[in-house]
Amino acid sequence: MNAQNLPDVPDTDDAVAGRIDEALVRRLVADQFPHWAELPVRAVEVDGWDNRTFHLGDAMTVRLPSGEGYALQVAKEQRWLPVLGERLPLEVPTPLAQGRAGAGYPYPWSVYRWIDGQTVRPERIDDLTRFATDLAGFLRALRCVDATGGPTAGRHSAWRGAPLSTYDAETRAAIETHRDRLPVAAVNDIWQAALDATWAAPPVWFHGDVAAGNLLVRDGQLAAVIDFGCCGVGDPACDTVIAWTLLHGLSRATFHDALDVDAATWARGRGWALWKALITLDNPEPGKAAEARHVLGQLLAEHTVAR
Repeated sequence: MNAQNLPDVPDTDDAVAGRIDEALVRRLVADQFPHWAELPVRAVEVDGWDNRTFHLGDAMTVRLPSGEGYALQVAKEQRWLPVLGERLPLEVPTPLAQGRAGAGYPYPWSVYRWIDGQTVRPERIDDLTRFATDLAGFLRALRCVDATGGPTAGRHSAWRGAPLSTYDAETRAAIETHRDRLPVAAVNDIWQAALDATWAAPPVWFHGDVAAGNLLVRDGQLAAVIDFGCCGVGDPACDTVIAWTLLHGLSRATFHDALDVDAATWARGRGWALWKALITLDNPEPGKAAEARHVLGQLLAEHTVAR
């Protein structure tokens, strides 16, 4: 299966996203959860792309999917986050209520308990090696949760956890588009090695979007992992991508060792990182293209050393 044959991957509906604001949230809460109607609503300082998030009082958040594909994730999180949260060593979101379409908004939505913390930035981490160890421990614990009945990788997870070949056509097209800016032979080597390193083990739980924006620190240490919208059951290689987006040197090596994954999983992780970097090289959002160039540099440097 390649990307050309897939159903639509979750995407933002600009018309819907443009209507999501504090007034809409107040209407939805007042209509469906009147016992919370008097609580103040305000946008969070750092928002996401898949969902728009708002404070509800001081102890809760409201998350509204920005498109139909992302709305598929609401029921999944409501069902599985309580199960996962009991078995994980760090704090994860706790669903408190599920809302329904209304007030001109077409999708289900969620109310969660607020988690205090700051999104990860290098300057907010006291010890990057300890951070890498703690994150690896969390992901190992996630992989160990019983996967029976869990949601198989698919559209709801943006195909995270599915075979990397899902995005083969898109990746090769991106390589061709940017061939004047890339060492094409090395990039093709990394991608082909990732495709060749297939997953043959039983499916396990994965988070699907282990990125700086979904990790919270308190007092300089990793405290919580949020946004399980891309989670599911399948190949966990996608959860290694942070090794090239945030970690480096000793912290990357420590993460690799503490995560306890084989060489094939690490190679597939490189493939996931490469795919995302290639398709975001021309992203107009500030910082995204620079991040993509950074990740490509990290992957190519590692490839050079490994040869």
